[in-house]
Amino acid sequence: MSIQTLRQLLRLLLTTNYSNRRIAQLVGISPNTVRAYRSKRRETSVTLAELEQDSDDQLLNRLNPIAPTDSIKRQPDWAYVHHLMQEKHQTLIQLWEEYRSIRPADALCYSQFTYWYRHYVKSIDVSMRQYYALGEVCFVDFAGKRIPWTEPQTGETHYAEMFVGVMGYSQLVFAQALRSQKLEDWLEAHQGMFAYFGGVPHVVVPDNLKSAVTRPGKFPEVNHSYQELAEHYGIVIDPARVRRPQDKSLAEIGVLLVTRWITVVLRRRRFFSVAEINQAIVELLEQLNRRPFKRYKGNRRERFEHTERVALSALPCKAFDIGRWLHLQKVDRGHHVCVYGHAYSVPCELKGQLVDVKVCQSKVEIYFHHKLVALHVRSHIQGGATTENSHRPKSHQAYAAQSKALFTQWATAIGEHALALVSAQFVGVPEHSLRGCKACSQLQKLTRQYGQSRFERACQCACEIQSLTVSSVRSILQCRLDEPSAEAVPVQGQLPLHHNVRGARYYLDGGQ
Repeated sequence: MSIQTLRQLLRLLLTTNYSNRRIAQLVGISPNTVRAYRSKRRETSVTLAELEQDSDDQLLNRLNPIAPTDSIKRQPDWAYVHHLMQEKHQTLIQLWEEYRSIRPADALCYSQFTYWYRHYVKSIDVSMRQYYALGEVCFVDFAGKRIPWTEPQTGETHYAEMFVGVMGYSQLVFAQALRSQKLEDWLEAHQGMFAYFGGVPHVVVPDNLKSAVTRPGKFPEVNHSYQELAEHYGIVIDPARVRRPQDKSLAEIGVLLVTRWITVVLRRRRFFSVAEINQAIVELLEQLNRRPFKRYKGNRRERFEHTERVALSALPCKAFDIGRWLHLQKVDRGHHVCVYGHAYSVPCELKGQLVDVKVCQSKVEIYFHHKLVALHVRSHIQGGATTENSHRPKSHQAYAAQSKALFTQWATAIGEHALALVSAQFVGVPEHSLRGCKACSQLQKLTRQYGQSRFERACQCACEIQSLTVSSVRSILQCRLDEPSAEAVPVQGQLPLHHNVRGARYYLDGGQ
């Protein structure tokens, strides 16, 4: 019998002369119960004034007094017991055995010990109701139960993580399946959540997973990439305290709802990709948000659309580039930074400095003192290198620019024979041949040493003797074979006629 029924029964007994059967009909109890309480009222002499003034416990104790017991059990210090129970691996039975060993005669039995401890915990465990303003806060977390999916090519089974987000005021729920709880998937889920809400809340409360919080504690350190996303969307990241689920109670409720109405349903199906899972989630998620509240009118979707959506901040026009930060990366002697097995160049002036690298899906950004110093297209070639020519020193730029086209252009300005000699160095070899470029560099050195006019004449001499090599040109220049010879001395065609001069006939006649 409820306390309200008991008060109505006593009021009828005190103010009317109705019979037990009539009172039983009015109150809805048996006549024997009315007879028993009529006797108790006579024994306790309860008056109408006492009935109005006494609390429920006082009235029950007045009508049903507790008989004193001869044995008085020793009560432990429940506050101290509860303090000890906060330690890891501490059990209640161990504390009971320790309590009983002091004086077993007046100690509580184990069942009574646990009963009174639970009664004490209920008396101190009081929850505070939280109130959230429109568009103020969003709680995010991962659900514990995952959804399996099968790789079509290999038949291998994977498990998709369930990301859950809940708005504070309307309690609108968002859910998305992800491949993992890694940083890239975590940030992608936030982008999808903000797009689903059609706006951005002021505060996001995550758990202390590594993708969100690098170093938990009294002053948690938020992951750099996560903080960058917060700055892009204009939100504040306020992580929940460690092992304090009450700080994100709505997230826990959202996880429970998603697990009951979405995860359990989808685990009975078979999927072959995470995209298929997300397609199936869309319909079930809308059904969950349109389920009516039990305690008041409407549902989550209606409450969000009518009140909270207008309080959200607008989405930024520019999309956020998801990336992972690598801090304090040292630049090597070749002014490159190694990122996941691939080297990317930075300006040569930063050799030996420490830089920060942001690795995006399609690009790599390198920062020095919070300033962008290099931007490269991301490459997945292990052991390879991506070099921007402007990052090299001037001498390295000149060396890297060497090719047949460059040397051909240089030789054309000197002369046709110089061009022929340069072309001969690249016969049968690629245009960027190291051997050909080295030979042409030596030809350029000879030009600077002897001048263009002598060099052209030396090349002409080399072409005439068909020895189109660097050593031939060098030898011609060193021996001055390219220089024009002195004025020619006239040669006598035949000997002059003189009697002292014997001609050929003299020898034909035998010297006669």
